[in-house]
Amino acid sequence: MIAATDTEAGAEFVVKVVPRASKTEIAGEADGVVRIRIAAPPVDGAANVELIKFLSKIFGVSKTSMEMVSGSQSRQKRVRIAGVRAAEVMEKLGPFIA
Repeated sequence: MIAATDTEAGAEFVVKVVPRASKTEIAGEADGVVRIRIAAPPVDGAANVELIKFLSKIFGVSKTSMEMVSGSQSRQKRVRIAGVRAAEVMEKLGPFIA
């Protein structure tokens, strides 16, 4: 199950990014962490930009509502979505992981 938490600023959850994939997609979940394959290299922040773009489409929010709280230089990143609750994170990502 996805380990999403509610904060005053929005819902937060952890993703593990696999860059240089053939296409951007959710690849599953392990130990509460969402695995996402990204069709961009980890150069000059390209993978981070692609991750934010991908997640904003899934949640139907603007890219400015998305924030990378930590891990911008790491494969494991903590993401916050303003205006979204943890239950909604699990609801939206659940079909991709089940």
